[in-house]
Amino acid sequence: QVQLVESGGGLVQAGGSLRLSCAASGRTFTSYAMGWFRQAPGKEREFVAGASWSGGSTYYSDSVKGRFTISRDNAKNTVYLQMNSLKPEDTAVYYCAASLDYGGIYYSQYDYWGQGTQVTVSS
Repeated sequence: QVQLVESGGGLVQAGGSLRLSCAASGRTFTSYAMGWFRQAPGKEREFVAGASWSGGSTYYSDSVKGRFTISRDNAKNTVYLQMNSLKPEDTAVYYCAASLDYGGIYYSQYDYWGQGTQVTVSS
């Protein structure tokens, strides 16, 4: 079992920045790839960013590429999502997820999920 706890969400003005954190426990952190997803009201959960077990490989959705950065600190069992140049359309609940396989961009490729953290970007 893996437990994931997100933090760092909040209210920010458009153009601002936030850094989300996701602390993992319960299993060797380097056993799994990590991802961030988000879900806005009335919309499906969508992929945001992913990182391999080492963090050496990262990938992003087109909507956040160049603005968001995923990273992980395996010594701290934590994955981060640095979000810059935020836009009102980034408003959503953000979830981190762990994959015992190689991760990916689909919801079904992840095995464990955090409870989510709200990010609200005002215009």
